[in-house]
Amino acid sequence: MPDIAPELWTQAVEVPLRAALEAGSLHSMNPKPIQGAGEGWVVPDYTLVNHPELKTVLDIIEHPELFPYKEDPSKGAFVGCPAGWGCQQVNNNLFTAFDMEAKGWVLVDPGSAAGLDGAMAKAVQRGDDYFGYYWSPTAMMGKYKMEMVDFGVPFVEMDHWTNCITQAECAAPKQSAWSASEINTIVTDSFMKNNDPKTAAYISARVFPAAEMGEMLVYMGDNQASGGDAAIEFLKNHEDLWTQWVGVQAANLIKKSLN
Repeated sequence: MPDIAPELWTQAVEVPLRAALEAGSLHSMNPKPIQGAGEGWVVPDYTLVNHPELKTVLDIIEHPELFPYKEDPSKGAFVGCPAGWGCQQVNNNLFTAFDMEAKGWVLVDPGSAAGLDGAMAKAVQRGDDYFGYYWSPTAMMGKYKMEMVDFGVPFVEMDHWTNCITQAECAAPKQSAWSASEINTIVTDSFMKNNDPKTAAYISARVFPAAEMGEMLVYMGDNQASGGDAAIEFLKNHEDLWTQWVGVQAANLIKKSLN
């Protein structure tokens, strides 16, 4: 069993994790190892540049004509999650909550992960406007310079999100922002007892902005690079970030090893 889970998306294991933290068998070393990570609705960056009036989801859904559906260009296309994914129900219910069908939208099922990625890639390569679901950090968000859009409404109470918006049977979903993603660096009690304070300090200080992590994922995909290769690339190009995670002596040694 590993001693460190450096990037644990904890909502999927919330109940057993809480029990382990309370029992002291696991510890949270870093509550936000990735800044800006999460799920939501995205558009290409050039869409926001070309249409500065589109500041929120509320703005976008008033303009389906900017995102024409291939099968019926009189309607706008919103690309949701493939059938069977947990996010499918959330997208379905938010589509209903924002009354998007009445406003001229079609909820498109991309069919698969490859279909979801392909729809985004094809649109951006053509310079078309695109509106759909995705998450960050990912290579797709970095490579195609996608921007997460503010929903323009607050997050509803967790009870409604859990018992209605995430469920197949949700009679009256409310408008809501996407649930915030909880990501932690989790370590075992053995790690806490047997490692020196400098290691713990490094883990606690290590925070990746989602954009830079996405950049590294793009690098790995484009160059068929390993995680180790990407780590070297990151150290060479983002000294301003990682030098904040270690002491001066360690930073100098790392920089010397890269020369």
